Amino acid sequence: MARALWKGAITFGLVHIPVELYPAEERKEFKFSMLDKRDFSPVGYKRYSKKSGKEVDWNNVVKGYEYEKDQYVVLSDEDFRRANVKASQTIDIEAFVAAGEIPPQYFDTPYYLVPTERGQKVYALLRETLRSTGRVAVAQVVIRTAQHLAVVVPVGKILMLNTLRYADELRPTKDFALPEEGLKGAHVTSKEVDLAKRLIDDMTEHWKADEFKDTYHQDLMRRIEEKIKKGETTQITEPDTEETKAPRSAQVIDLAVLLKQSLDRGGPRRKAADPRRSPKPEATGKTALRVVASARGSAKAPAKRKRA
Repeated sequence: MARALWKGAITFGLVHIPVELYPAEERKEFKFSMLDKRDFSPVGYKRYSKKSGKEVDWNNVVKGYEYEKDQYVVLSDEDFRRANVKASQTIDIEAFVAAGEIPPQYFDTPYYLVPTERGQKVYALLRETLRSTGRVAVAQVVIRTAQHLAVVVPVGKILMLNTLRYADELRPTKDFALPEEGLKGAHVTSKEVDLAKRLIDDMTEHWKADEFKDTYHQDLMRRIEEKIKKGETTQITEPDTEETKAPRSAQVIDLAVLLKQSLDRGGPRRKAADPRRSPKPEATGKTALRVVASARGSAKAPAKRKRA
């Protein structure tokens, strides 16, 4: 079992629920070593003093805040904790809102909240009350050295804490060139909308998270295993010339034609789908929607991350 990232309590009103915080995310990424291409020896990194040029051991590294040019205030772990003892030891619930009311762009990182032995009953009370009322709890919490806005959500038997982005952390959409809202402003016809709705209905199914796989990870692992079998363990090779082609540039063409062709073509959307899975509701076929056509030539592009 993973080590607790944080220990403290959920608080609202006079209610106090002792809990431990654990990461819910388990990243499955490749860990690559940096090599010197001349002799394939590992490349390392050192912490060094910019003043003397000498290497600095981790035991001698501290955190400093530069308040003026070359002038620092040194902060210890105790300083971070004592800056606001209550904030660093509690998940302070400030409000309850309807589940689903928080827009998806605010969600950041998921964590598990696990009750201590003496917090089991009141933990269950909060979990079941949130579930029965259809609410989630909005809270503030300090994790490591930063305060986070967060939401506490019941998921099965566990309470999850998902950190949220503050409103001023999101880039305003006015910075981007976007089509006007509404059909007229975007110059979309009712026929195109009807065909798009039919295609969306045709591809609609129940959400099953385990049906979506990181196929790029699997493909890259196969590529690595092939190179090991061939003894290509110390060679630097040029990338394959046969790669997925992508249009160099594209122009929008008749959407109605493309949508109609997509509906007529049908076919499975995910080639590696489990044949045992239950059929999607009111669906006859699945296909991908493509609404661009090549205007001139094509260029090499990296393989896209696909859903399997």
